Amino acid sequence: MRIKDLPRIDRPREKLLAYGANKLSNTELLAILLRTGVKGMSAVELSGSILKRLGGDGLSAADAPALKKLFGLGTAKACEITASFELGRRLLMGKKSELLMSPEDVWRELRDIRDHKQEHLVVFFLDARNREIARRTVSVGTVNASIVHPREVFEPAISNAAAQIIIAHNHPSGDPEPSAEDIRMTAQLAEAGKILGIQIIDHVVVSAKDFKSMKACGLLTV
Repeated sequence: MRIKDLPRIDRPREKLLAYGANKLSNTELLAILLRTGVKGMSAVELSGSILKRLGGDGLSAADAPALKKLFGLGTAKACEITASFELGRRLLMGKKSELLMSPEDVWRELRDIRDHKQEHLVVFFLDARNREIARRTVSVGTVNASIVHPREVFEPAISNAAAQIIIAHNHPSGDPEPSAEDIRMTAQLAEAGKILGIQIIDHVVVSAKDFKSMKACGLLTV
């Protein structure tokens, strides 16, 4: 079926305009870039074929000559796809705000403090889309303890207009298992966050080689 034979609301462009780009599948987004298909295949069908063969990573790494050879794309289409991915890479590389999708991402971000001999309590201030606005070390403790007051966490959260936060700290011992004090402190901060309308979405304890998510361990209810 050709795209123009689909109901208007099911056509990729109309769907994007009505609901936003984030509501479209990868196939539909690619179809918008292609605009038209090739002989015997609509743009949507061609997009599905390309993604099935290359996957997202393969497509983002493919150059224009390869796209032309593999799928019979014209020069203009192949160049537009390649240019779109390159532009996206450059914009993301230069963007200060990062998506913190998982505790492992937090662990990677904290490579500078993971093996410190004192505990460092770090807060990531996020917007409503889970994008990083800022990162701040709010407390540096002793060898085995980090002392923090809710004010130190939430004053900068308010000034940065954060909708939610991720707390993280290192364990100099090398064991990332949350301590009783970690659990108590997290509960106290979570209660303060509820009053202020700023959600703590996780507390990640890191060490040089490992990490523990208090949310994943059932020690933080969000």
